[in-house]
Amino acid sequence: MKIKTVHLVYFSATYTTRTVVRGMAQAMGCETVEHDVTCSAPQGETVMSGDGELLIAAAPVYAGRIPGRMAGALRMFRGSGTPAIVVCVYGNRDYDDALAELQDCVEAQGFRAVAAAAFIGRHCIFPDVAAGRPDAADMRQAAAFAARCASLLADTGDIAMLPALKVKGNRPYKQGGASTFCPTGDASECTKCLTCVSLCPTGAIPEADPCATDSARCIACGRCVVVCPHGARMFRGEAYAAFGAKFTAAFSARKEPEMFFPEV
Repeated sequence: MKIKTVHLVYFSATYTTRTVVRGMAQAMGCETVEHDVTCSAPQGETVMSGDGELLIAAAPVYAGRIPGRMAGALRMFRGSGTPAIVVCVYGNRDYDDALAELQDCVEAQGFRAVAAAAFIGRHCIFPDVAAGRPDAADMRQAAAFAARCASLLADTGDIAMLPALKVKGNRPYKQGGASTFCPTGDASECTKCLTCVSLCPTGAIPEADPCATDSARCIACGRCVVVCPHGARMFRGEAYAAFGAKFTAAFSARKEPEMFFPEV
């Protein structure tokens, strides 16, 4: 099967997941259709049943799981034995059950997961962990992974004949949970441009007070921190600094991407 069109479906609050999957699509060198579900749900159902179509579903890892918005968005895509690649990006601690959850999400929609990978990106809460990731070496591995996926599909006449893909992870998945820390704004730096308000995936920042954060809605994705043009929003506080020092010490050793293919 020769890939003609790649559909990228991704949640990417800090743009690292997007960077990885765009690199993969570029390496495949075919038509690419992007579905960024970070801030909005897909408008209508996308049916993928044509010859040469491939789904790449990618998400960051929050507390060992994929974002709820990503799981919901994938229900708007439908395949008919269509091949899919699942990708997660995590902050150098662990990706726990994220790949298993992504695989289950796409296969519940009629896709066939043929490969999976876990890449590393800068941690969204503690940015000193995996700073600069994905780096050039990561992107080379992403391109090599994509090329191997394309070769696997090109050499496979009927993907239904491939052995079932086995990825790291547990079923049932680990219990998800809210983050202890939420970013807030510095009133002396905030200009009330409302960039953070418009780009927050969960609507956790009130327009009337863009320095505040609704902790019940915040998923600590870090988007407001990276999009603020004045650097006014960040994670802060004594408890954050104390926990961050321990977390950084525990999880700063470099980890490498992991990839999974059918055991043929």
